[in-house]
Amino acid sequence: MALGREVFAVPVAYVREILDYRAPFKIPEGPDYLLGLIDVRGRGTPMIDLRTKLGLPSTTPDGATRILVLDVPVGGRLLGLGLVADRVIEVASFAATDIEGAPEIGVLWRSDYIAGVVRRENEFVVLFDVPKLLTSSETSLLENVRHDAA
Repeated sequence: MALGREVFAVPVAYVREILDYRAPFKIPEGPDYLLGLIDVRGRGTPMIDLRTKLGLPSTTPDGATRILVLDVPVGGRLLGLGLVADRVIEVASFAATDIEGAPEIGVLWRSDYIAGVVRRENEFVVLFDVPKLLTSSETSLLENVRHDAA
């Protein structure tokens, strides 16, 4: 997946499906990164603006914008979560030996949710540690939002 010119990846084991972008139902007074809820096969699913979550500027969704619907393990259960990406490039395989450790990248980004990086052609792909993308308080908030919508 891409956010601007940067390329990111999530382990395919977490990906339930990839959807075309659709506008969410807004949640009043939610955090900036929480765009709202979308209906995914009859279930209210929190939708996260990954750009905002990572401290990047927001953009207007276009025809290439996608929602990655993930099943994130949280406390012995799975939390359905939609991540908005500027575009999904491909589904690719990486050998475990190709994954380099997460670099220390300074104060702009937190590196604790980065599982590593993979070199691909002339670029790096940042591999997310999906369960660490959200803090425990953020996870609790999203579980409550989903339950309130049910």
